[in-house]
Amino acid sequence: MSEITHAFVLAAGLGTRLRPLTDDLPKPLIPIFQKPLITFALDQLISAGVNKFVINTHRCPELFRDFFSRSNYAGCSVTVIHEPELLETGGGIKNAERDLSSEHFLTYSGDILTDVNLQPLIDEHFRRRNDVTLALRETGLASDVALRDDRIVDIANRYGIPGNLDFANIAVWNPAVFQRIPPQRKISFIPIVADWINQGGKIGGFVMNDGKWFNIGSRAQYLDVHRKILREDWKPYYVKVRDWPERIAKSAAVDVSAVLRGCSVIGEHCRVGAEAILEDTILWPGAQIASQSQLQGSIVRSEKKASGIHRNIDI
Repeated sequence: MSEITHAFVLAAGLGTRLRPLTDDLPKPLIPIFQKPLITFALDQLISAGVNKFVINTHRCPELFRDFFSRSNYAGCSVTVIHEPELLETGGGIKNAERDLSSEHFLTYSGDILTDVNLQPLIDEHFRRRNDVTLALRETGLASDVALRDDRIVDIANRYGIPGNLDFANIAVWNPAVFQRIPPQRKISFIPIVADWINQGGKIGGFVMNDGKWFNIGSRAQYLDVHRKILREDWKPYYVKVRDWPERIAKSAAVDVSAVLRGCSVIGEHCRVGAEAILEDTILWPGAQIASQSQLQGSIVRSEKKASGIHRNIDI
């Protein structure tokens, strides 16, 4: 069985579609039943053999530095690289060259949530001796990748070859990629891979339609992923925390007369007052709900206070 020990986790996105939720908390750090989104990626990669992470940041870098203050996660090395100006995927990879250049490595978007098995992707990469192997899915949402006989022959319609697959934001790379990306330049990985295809590179694709795959690109999808996790009793195989999903954090104080309905989640150190009613509402750490308040389909951000009657809003 092949093994990869290094991974580059992309966490420098702007989270534009999730605003205002991401105004003061980067998307990879938003909580899913008390667990930051990026930690699902890290746990999954650890289960696949990774023990060294490089994570890029852009917005609120101090929050990532605080979270990874010991340069460690679950006993694995973590290096946080800040990008004052966004470099996109290709530029971000090049910027991490010093920490990744010695061996094959994985890239993984820090804002996806899935339980797909990564090992077949890794095995495919080494078995076919690829330069790059992209994880692909049939999503019905995009058709940017054309795959023929396990080889990617076009990406983003650069050569006019129709595709029917979507890039799944996970890939395996040969360190030779670093020689193909110009330094200190904002550039996507797509033209890098497209040129490599044209020059005879072994660019593989591996279709991974199994497992759950959650896209959290909007507040509606953020609320819906919580509902699905509860309704389907879903827990990824790599999450070892016994009490996840945790609906009410142990440090939260919820008055005995308060009513919680539907998929309501109470974060760490939250306070919910007497006779408050919460329905399908998520409270981030430190949120406070006044007595007799009523919230439905709402999200209260960290350290914010809410009172009165609210429906389908972010506070």
